[in-house]
Amino acid sequence: MINSDYIKERPARASDEEGHNHWPQHRFGQFSDWSEPVWLGPIVNSSANDFHPAISHNGLSLYITSNRQGGFGDNNNDIWVSQRASLDDPWGPPQNLGPNINTAFDEFAPDFSPDGHWLFFSSGRPPGTNDFIRIWVSYRKDVDDDFGWEPAVDLGPEINLPGVDDNAPTFFHDHKTGVTSIYFNSLYRKEGPGDYDIYVSTQRQNGTFGRAKVVRELDSPYRDTRTAIRTDGLEMFITSNRPGGSRGIDLWVATRETTRDVWSTPINLGPTINMDGDDGGPALSCDGTTLYFYSTRRGGSGGRDLYVTTRHKIHF
Repeated sequence: MINSDYIKERPARASDEEGHNHWPQHRFGQFSDWSEPVWLGPIVNSSANDFHPAISHNGLSLYITSNRQGGFGDNNNDIWVSQRASLDDPWGPPQNLGPNINTAFDEFAPDFSPDGHWLFFSSGRPPGTNDFIRIWVSYRKDVDDDFGWEPAVDLGPEINLPGVDDNAPTFFHDHKTGVTSIYFNSLYRKEGPGDYDIYVSTQRQNGTFGRAKVVRELDSPYRDTRTAIRTDGLEMFITSNRPGGSRGIDLWVATRETTRDVWSTPINLGPTINMDGDDGGPALSCDGTTLYFYSTRRGGSGGRDLYVTTRHKIHF
């Protein structure tokens, strides 16, 4: 059971130049198009699979999923971290997060709470035992300590249903409404249109997460998986192989006018982002201007590699 202090977000406000407080939703305006993606290079990428990233709020820690050598399992996925001293510095060699996060089973698809204290991720450890994936969470006191995570705990039986895969969590706290949610994808549930579908679970007042509901406007009869949500909750990136893309796995985006509205029908990010091969597993920076993702396109170091694309805010 998760106690009532579990995952409480501080509703931080931003101040404009005149000193008036306003909610973070107002910080985001129009954006430019995404730039040509850049390969993160041989320091971050390896000949193994490197995918499903997460970027810290300060932009100085990049968490990645990888089955590279040096992990805790036999060719299983672990979560690693690449660090940099400043936003202008290159990423350093990835380091394994250690036994409080990783096990001999698969661990993948990390995601931070905005305050940096909580790490959500997928794992096949018992009771999942790799036949069924479940969502886990870990806490750290020091948000700057990438190796200070406490032993992970199962997120609970109502979000992790028996006999289904529940994975790739995306945490969202709506500062305006006070509602905290986790988006994730699931296989073998019966509510969705088919294949992997996207669901959302809302946090109760006692801190636990309730039974998830299918997000129908984001789902299709095809594979709909890993998501990333903008901090204001008005833009959602998803991974899907639905028709209308490059015929492989692509990145798509949906928007909404307010967090009380339903999502628009996802549209493909287009050929600048989605090329030959698969492109997916998005991770968005806190200001919405940098998108990390994996790709199997030509020119990498083998398997899935990590890429980054940027955009800038347009001021009117």
